[in-house]
Amino acid sequence: MATTIHNTSKFIQRLHRACQRSFSDASLPKITTHYTVIPRETDSRWKDVNMERYVDETDILIVGGGPAGMSAAIRARQLAEQHGKELRVTLVEKASAIGGHILSGACIDPIALNELFPNWKELGAPLTTPVTQDKFGFLTEKGRIPIPVLKGMPMDNHGNYVVRLGHVVAWLGEQAEAAGVELYPGYAAAEILYNEDGSVKGVATNDVGIAKDGSPKETFERGMELHAKCTIFAEGCHGHLAKQLFKKFNLREKCEPQTYGIGLKEIWEIDAAKHRPGAVEHTIGWPLDKNTYGGSFLYHLKEETPLVAVGFVVGLDYSNPYLSPFKEFQRFKHHPSVKPTFEGGKRIAYGARALVEGGLQAIPKLQFPGGCLVGCTAGFLNVPKIKGTHNAMKSGMLAAESVIEAIVDAETNTSPTQGLEPKSYTDKINSSWIYKELKAVRNCRPSFHSPLGLYGGVAYSGISILLGGREPWTLSHGAPDYTRLKSASESTPIEYPKPDNEISFDLLSSVALTGTNHEGDQPAHLTLKDDTVPVKHNLAVYDGPEGRFCPAGVYEYVPLEDGSGQRLQINAQNCIHCKTCDIKDPTQNINWVVPEGGGGPAYNGM
Repeated sequence: MATTIHNTSKFIQRLHRACQRSFSDASLPKITTHYTVIPRETDSRWKDVNMERYVDETDILIVGGGPAGMSAAIRARQLAEQHGKELRVTLVEKASAIGGHILSGACIDPIALNELFPNWKELGAPLTTPVTQDKFGFLTEKGRIPIPVLKGMPMDNHGNYVVRLGHVVAWLGEQAEAAGVELYPGYAAAEILYNEDGSVKGVATNDVGIAKDGSPKETFERGMELHAKCTIFAEGCHGHLAKQLFKKFNLREKCEPQTYGIGLKEIWEIDAAKHRPGAVEHTIGWPLDKNTYGGSFLYHLKEETPLVAVGFVVGLDYSNPYLSPFKEFQRFKHHPSVKPTFEGGKRIAYGARALVEGGLQAIPKLQFPGGCLVGCTAGFLNVPKIKGTHNAMKSGMLAAESVIEAIVDAETNTSPTQGLEPKSYTDKINSSWIYKELKAVRNCRPSFHSPLGLYGGVAYSGISILLGGREPWTLSHGAPDYTRLKSASESTPIEYPKPDNEISFDLLSSVALTGTNHEGDQPAHLTLKDDTVPVKHNLAVYDGPEGRFCPAGVYEYVPLEDGSGQRLQINAQNCIHCKTCDIKDPTQNINWVVPEGGGGPAYNGM
């Protein structure tokens, strides 16, 4: 009987793919109208539109207002004062408010903050929950096996703080303004500008007032150009400008492909009797199988109300196209050792974002004529430590030091390019505790790619950590994440339980908690290089994985009006800027670009 069902399923899958292939391209509606795919130069609707941009000059330009960007801006102003120079430092951030797009666990190591502001406590930094308890465990479907956390191990969190990182970044923004940094939230850097010699000149912010069909509205306004002596790119994970820089300057020539995870997070108000401020818990294992990398975190905050932050991370190198990271997260909360924390509580926030997991092997060339990469844009996350904020901040500080050196040097020595290259930046990184830390754990994440999966990875990582990462070899990550997805015919569908709306929830009610908002009448910023690929390939071969790997319900396949098949519908207004689609799309047909500035999630301390 089982064989008959299996064969019938195979037949239906083959028939489904054959039907999809029978559609003519003409039957598939146009999806992408964005000017990065449909040039305005050949569009008659733009013929008489004034395309001139206002130009502004600055000394140092920073793209992105996360921990790395803010630290770079603050350090640049500190150093300018030390050198007695009045340097203009400008930062643009696509969120409508500083910290509005920030999402992280977050349990942070204060080492970089101690260097940037030794008096951060007196300045009122929102680090008020020191870690008081560390727990680590392996989950089976019904049980939990404790794993000891030894002093000095990456998972040892004593001396660290549980924070709401968006609030920390907002505080950094206040310090940046006080230091004289010019902050421009709500301005998305949409385009890299180059000097005639090929060096980076700066960026242009996004145009506004473009209709959904790609035509100019009466309210159309051209973005502005920001020119700088040097530009620091701090876009976070998988930045859309950084992708262009990788190609322009061949920055990934001597490193491995980056590998990623998706982190999903909720904040809950819980019963005060269950609340343990400063308690930190992590798990691996169930509900993921041994060949899928991932795990959970549960952090108890110390605020006016008893709050916990709970999250789940899934490596984006997973192979089953039917896997839904969101639904794995919801299922996790029902584990017998986890569920009691949330019973009687109330979920108040939800969000998600991609994170870099490649470590040392995947770090690209960091500097180029006119600029450099910092933070998660470069890939400084320490995976076994589950922390990157301290490395991001330190990299921003080192970049600022190098940029200031380049500016000072250019006053007496002629630069070979118009855009200044921060030539000492890479050496500063390699001489810092960032490099030492990442080198020690370089083999932990790739060790999970062995046939033993989770078990082999845990065993190898444990030994490597005990050895201090002194093994003479470096393991390879192998192929990029998007190549690892198996076809639907090779995979088993996953049956997820229905949400109970008490502990687990559906996707759309979750997205409603993100506060995400975009101007409705604008071209979708989830652009497709070829509008026919989703149906002809992704749906036909992988049964439409976009609807499962997206944590915000942006992608869904809906019936064509004539009933002849399905089409991809992109609900761009739902996008929470996590970049997962750009990373995991098996055909790399999706290219995430910035929407109008100010759009996206409105996180409150995520």
